[in-house]
Amino acid sequence: MSHRRVDAAACDSWRPPPTPPLPHARRALALRVGGGGGGPAFASLTVREGGRGEELPAAGVLVRHPLAMLALVPNAVALFAAGAAAGAVAKTITAPLDRVKLLMQTHSVRVVGESTKKGIGFLEAIAEIGKEEGLKGYWKGNLPQVIRIVPYSAVQLFSYEVYKKFFRRKDGELTVFGRLAAGACAGMTSTLVTYPLDVLRLRLAVQSGHSTMSQVAMNMLRDEGLASFYGGLGPSLIGIAPYIAVNFCVFDLMKKSVPEKYKSRPETSLATALLSATFATLMCYPLDTVRRQMQMKGSPYNTVLDAIPGIVERDGLIGLYRGFVPNALKNLPNSRI
Repeated sequence: MSHRRVDAAACDSWRPPPTPPLPHARRALALRVGGGGGGPAFASLTVREGGRGEELPAAGVLVRHPLAMLALVPNAVALFAAGAAAGAVAKTITAPLDRVKLLMQTHSVRVVGESTKKGIGFLEAIAEIGKEEGLKGYWKGNLPQVIRIVPYSAVQLFSYEVYKKFFRRKDGELTVFGRLAAGACAGMTSTLVTYPLDVLRLRLAVQSGHSTMSQVAMNMLRDEGLASFYGGLGPSLIGIAPYIAVNFCVFDLMKKSVPEKYKSRPETSLATALLSATFATLMCYPLDTVRRQMQMKGSPYNTVLDAIPGIVERDGLIGLYRGFVPNALKNLPNSRI
């Protein structure tokens, strides 16, 4: 907050006069002067509806208040940047739970021949990370995950718009099935484009030592070839469509069952989204476990058809759900952030 008084006349010189809402008006940012009751004046940026494209901040205002440059940023770009930043923060804060989940999911593949123990528990995994790698170890593998967010979000956002046009009916309407299909296709497209970063994150998160992201990538390329960056792609793509479908359907059904007076409350939407996501994860989690074990170096599984019975034979049915607890625990803070 700036305590230097802002020249109101200079700000008003570029602020557009009140105009009636236009059908396709561009949202613009206006610089307002606040303060009152003897308090310090301050400048703030607010979204203004109905601004005309040619009404831009004066050069003098931009020099004194560089933040006013945000008025020139298109809405789509601003929303994408905000979403990417929020996603990066959310992933970073919940990274310790995510790493615990990955260690639990891949334990039987990592320690094959070294231990007869079938699985590792939630608290045991937390203690193991702290003992062997210290506090920093809980965020191991988070960098490629954060880097992945920007291209993943961009491809998903733009491909979703393309697929929506493809699935529209002749009258221009988009059915529920069309939305589900467009969402599933957008999810598969973004996953396909950014999948090598997902594999790289797993390798960094589960291996011992302190290798960098570039070192792990070069070792994979030299020892296993380019195909190693796409291990487990099949179950990953297969799992996206049912996850989105179940998530949407459960969310819609739960929303309709909520009493009318609670429907508009934000905590209702949050709880509904959290429960629907948890239920969808419960239904599709075995494919995520298969994907993670197929991403490991030296994985004994080549396809989904031999991975599922192989995991059940080695770890029992519960082996398909290793790491589900930390995964469910991270959903709430991840959604709120």
